[in-house]
Amino acid sequence: MTEIEQLLTRVADKARNTRPWGWTSLPEPVDAAAVARAEAALGFRLPPLLADLYLRIGDGGFGPEYGLLPLLDSPPAGEPAAVTQYLANRESARQDPDWPWPEGVLPISHWGCAMYACVDCRSPHTTVLLFEPNADDADEAWYVDAPSLEGWLRAWVDGTGWYEEASEGMEMAPWTDLRIRTAPIQAS
Repeated sequence: MTEIEQLLTRVADKARNTRPWGWTSLPEPVDAAAVARAEAALGFRLPPLLADLYLRIGDGGFGPEYGLLPLLDSPPAGEPAAVTQYLANRESARQDPDWPWPEGVLPISHWGCAMYACVDCRSPHTTVLLFEPNADDADEAWYVDAPSLEGWLRAWVDGTGWYEEASEGMEMAPWTDLRIRTAPIQAS
């Protein structure tokens, strides 16, 4: 069994046995057609590990804090779907260019207070970023949460993420690629 397969097994086990805040059950996984629709709406492909989470474990509802967002459809009275949130963030950036949203950076989990864990779908390592919009400006709102989605998931299943009590005081590095990755978005 590969390391990724082992990780997916561990994530699936934890997903079946724990509920993030606000989720009463683990949603069914999506099918390949849903992933294709999501990719068409986004304009880019999901990294294989992220697609596998939705295809094999569930349509959100597992993971740290509020858990992964659903991919395409919001649960009743729940968080917006990842695709919906990404498209809204990109549109908001068109309206307010001082707060750009990088192309290919998909919000996957809500932390509360408008903060999101996001996967950089254009990064070869699928870097997980923390978007913290309560900063004074956009250049101070992005941090590297984990160098890879694989590492982010391992931190969750191992209980070693920055959000764990035992990890208090852990510092995240700023994500310095924001301006490189955000070409000016023209108003429509």
